[in-house]
Order: sequence, then structure tokens, then C-alpha cells
Amino acid sequence: MSIISLLPLVALLAQAPPSSSPLDFEYFKAKVQPILLAKREGHARCVACHSQGTPMRLQPVAPGAATWTEEDSRKNFDIIRARVKAGNPMASKFLTHPLAESAGGDESHDGGKHWLSQEDPEWQTLSAWVRGETRPKATSAGKVRIIQTNSASDLVSIIDPSTNKVVGEIKGIEVNHGAAVAPDGSRTYVSNEADSTLDVVDAKTLHVTNKVKLSGHPNNISIGRDGRRVYVSIAVAPGAVDVVDTVSLQKVKSINNDGAVHNTYVTPDGKYVVAGSVVGKTISVIDAETDDIAWVLKMDLGVRPMAFEKNQDGSTKRIFVQLSDYNGFAVVDFATHKEVARIDVPKLAPGKKPFPEGGNVSHGMAVTADGKMLVVNSRLNGAVYIYSLPDLKVIGSVDVGRAPDWVTLTPDSKLAYVANAQSNSVSVIDLKALKEVTRIPVGQVPKRNITALLP
Repeated sequence: MSIISLLPLVALLAQAPPSSSPLDFEYFKAKVQPILLAKREGHARCVACHSQGTPMRLQPVAPGAATWTEEDSRKNFDIIRARVKAGNPMASKFLTHPLAESAGGDESHDGGKHWLSQEDPEWQTLSAWVRGETRPKATSAGKVRIIQTNSASDLVSIIDPSTNKVVGEIKGIEVNHGAAVAPDGSRTYVSNEADSTLDVVDAKTLHVTNKVKLSGHPNNISIGRDGRRVYVSIAVAPGAVDVVDTVSLQKVKSINNDGAVHNTYVTPDGKYVVAGSVVGKTISVIDAETDDIAWVLKMDLGVRPMAFEKNQDGSTKRIFVQLSDYNGFAVVDFATHKEVARIDVPKLAPGKKPFPEGGNVSHGMAVTADGKMLVVNSRLNGAVYIYSLPDLKVIGSVDVGRAPDWVTLTPDSKLAYVANAQSNSVSVIDLKALKEVTRIPVGQVPKRNITALLP
């Protein structure tokens, strides 16, 4: 198949330098390249011919991969934009060659006519790119939402922090666990424990649009800063981090780990993926560029939730690590890969009884955006503790619902949202006043939550 004919003029175009047009690479990578890989009934895929003997030579897709690497995507971008007239789809051979002549396309195309009308959704996607559309990015104008999963339910609660009300629900994901949101706010990703899938949710309709099969039972998830990959904890032996490409919506790799993985995180600078194992008692730090393990730290107890402190240049300074059956947290120096301290949360006041049921005794942590406070849950104490940074001194505490299991902060770090797993509620904490503002009813056994900017 050929999107560009084998005419001498096009052969010259193939040798021409890339256009200096403002065509958006991220849009190309996210929306144009999947069309080149798409299979249409009765047609060969674009890539089937264009990765071989045609002037518009695409890079071959690596064996076993679902899409191109970043480097090869850049090469594809340069090849194709040389065949595009920016701002004018009908003057761009890339669009007119595969379009039916009756719809304004060229007289012939060796690869056949893929689109019978300019109204075809794929053709419209290509046209939008040529006309200068870019992949939207989240801005401060977006709506802040708290995405609260409910681990014993088939719904995910969406909270508006301006009203502290549940304003939407994602339904139909049974035993939903971890959540992540694309940087442009267009999608929410949820790990589905019942089906062992990563479920993809349209942020506007709140409907599940895709289910990506995983290598095993999932737990928590995280997403890269550029939104290209979702990292899924595989919580069964032998343990792995599944890497899901968000363009092709395919699992492209499983990174082996020493023990089932409980949580995955992306460091604040986006350079590393950090996986913690309860059974393996390990912290595995993965290079996000190569998907190879950079270093591993063996702990004496199972590794539970983590939070990250930054250096002034944005790199990771310390990891705060909650551990199995320990009512407190460990402090790990990121540069030396060593544990440097272990901090107990304060003991219960006389007369106050510990809460015996639920998850780990201390589960859920977050660092404020200004890097001045660390928020730590204690299920045993039924409270949240606030520590100053960098000295890790207790500023105060706030009692919350039963079995606090996770915490997320608003972008301005004024409010903390604490999932109370055994109260089926979320406590809203004013971090300056050190008090509970309200308690929001949600689904059954709420656990992981995240803060997101939605369109």
C-alpha cells in the first residue's frame, strides 16, 4: 500500500528537508500514527507497505512492540510532514492520495482508497493535524477533581473540591483499585482487579472505552509525566510492572521484579518509576527512558506506600516509605540508595483505643507542592499526621474516619483528601488550620485516590 504515489515528483519530495511548518509532534504521535497502524477490513495497513519499498518510508515497528519508539516517531514525523502543506489539507498529498476521487482525492493511489468521504473520522483527524491542531495540555484553567476508587465496589467516585460533593461516577469497573489521569485530562486509567485489565475511561462521558489485558492481577498504577505510558503494579508472583502505551493502548513490556508489586510511582522529575514489593521487601527504581532497573534497595519489612521529596533542581532527594506492620515510615536517600532514618508516628493519647481492622497500620502519604510538609496516615491511630520538611518534626494531627488508607492533596496543597476505607468516606483536611472540614460519603471500601485536572 502507498499513501504517496511513486511519481518522480514525489521521489524528489522524499529527498526534501522537513517542512518548517508548526505541525504538532505530540498530536502526530498520539493520533496520526495509530491511523498508520490501523487495520481496515479489506485493506492492508499503511505500515505494511510504507515500512518497505516506498518513497514515504516509515520506520519498522520493532518485533513484539505495538507502536514506534520516540526516536522512530520523530523520524516518521519528518518523513510525513515533508508531504504536507501546513494549513491546507487538500494541498497535502498525505491526505489526498488515499481519499476517493469523488470526495476530492487524487485520481489514483497504489495502496487503494481508504476514505470515501472527507467526513470519515480518520480523515478528519489527519485534516485537523494539517490545519494546526495540537494535542491539548492540562492548564490551570482545568477543573480540579479528586478521583476516588472504591475497592469493594464497581464504581469510582469523582469529587469536586470546590464543593466537596461527588459530582460524577465511573461505573462498571468491578474491584477498581489504582487510578491515573492523562496530562491533557482526556482519559482516566483505572486498574480493574476483577478482569486483570487496565480500563480506559473517556473523561467527558465517564464511559469505559478500552480494556488493556495485563500480565496478571493488578494493584496500584502511575502515569509518566508526558502521558505516553501507564505503569501498572502486578500484584502476583513473580511480580512485575506492566508498561502500557497510551497511544496504541497495548501492553508493550513487563518489567520483572523481585516479588509481587504493591505500588508504582513516577518520580517528580519523570525520570524514574519506583516499584515497591510487600513480599519481596524491595524498592525497585526503574529508568523511565530505558525501562531497565537502575537500582534496588532491600528493606527488612514489606514496602507499602511511598512519597517523594525534591531537590531544588527538581530531582528526587528522599523517598518516604511506609512498611508492613510499622506505624511510621522509613527515610531513604535517593542519591546513596540507603535508608537513613526511621520515624515512628506519635503514640495514641491516653484513653484512645487503636483501630484494629483494615489495611496496614500506616498506609498513605503525600508531600505538599511547596515541599514544606509531609502528610502521613495512621490506620492504627485513626489519624493523619503532618510533618515539617526537611526536618521531619510533627506539626500536628487530625482525627479522621476509620482505617485511613490513602491521601491526595489539592494542587495548592491547602486541602488533603483522606480515604477512610472502613467508613466508606473521604475526610477533607484543612492543612493550615489542622482540622477536618467535612466528610464525604463515597463507595464501598475507598482506598487509592489522586488529584487530577480535567477539561
